[in-house]
Amino acid sequence: MARFDTSLNISPRDFPDPVEDEPRAAAAGRRLAVLAGGCFWCVEAVYRALDGVLEVTNGYSGGSRETADYRTVCTGTTGHAEVVQIAYDPSRTTYGQLLKIFFSVAHDPTQLDRQGNDVGPQYRSAIFYADERQKRIAERYIAQLDAAGVFRSKIVTRLEPLGEFFEAERYHQNYAALHPDEPYIALVARPKVEKLRAYFGDRLKS
Repeated sequence: MARFDTSLNISPRDFPDPVEDEPRAAAAGRRLAVLAGGCFWCVEAVYRALDGVLEVTNGYSGGSRETADYRTVCTGTTGHAEVVQIAYDPSRTTYGQLLKIFFSVAHDPTQLDRQGNDVGPQYRSAIFYADERQKRIAERYIAQLDAAGVFRSKIVTRLEPLGEFFEAERYHQNYAALHPDEPYIALVARPKVEKLRAYFGDRLKS
């Protein structure tokens, strides 16, 4: 798979924070976010490195339980997207800050039903919101980024209600870390993590 770049008009270092966000919690806890940004191996690799993230699980959302397996999802006919479920500590990071990394580093939100050479609706850009607060934060952040002209093209990220998250097969979990020399990981996933380190080094796990 070929390496691809996002169509940002600005440096990721200057990427704006969301104007609306959930408040930082006073005490440690556990909340969930479900995001789709192309191949889940790559998105997972980014979030596993991020401070405040407790766990990342690869899976499928958008379709039925009966079709939530890799071979069937890859047909592009199931309604599923490859997603990551991110468990995070709201006292250390916020939903809006997770979205900032999603848009600035983890994928290109201006590509419709694809990421680079990965083509099909299973690779779509989507935010699966669990409640109205998540939906509102995502809606307003997308509008904010579009109005500011952060990207050269319009954001095509879909907002979809989270029906159910289905965990992917075991061999898909922590894939990039376990297969660092695989060409796809080296060409697509690793540059994303390097970008995270370069522009958001202060937000990495110690």
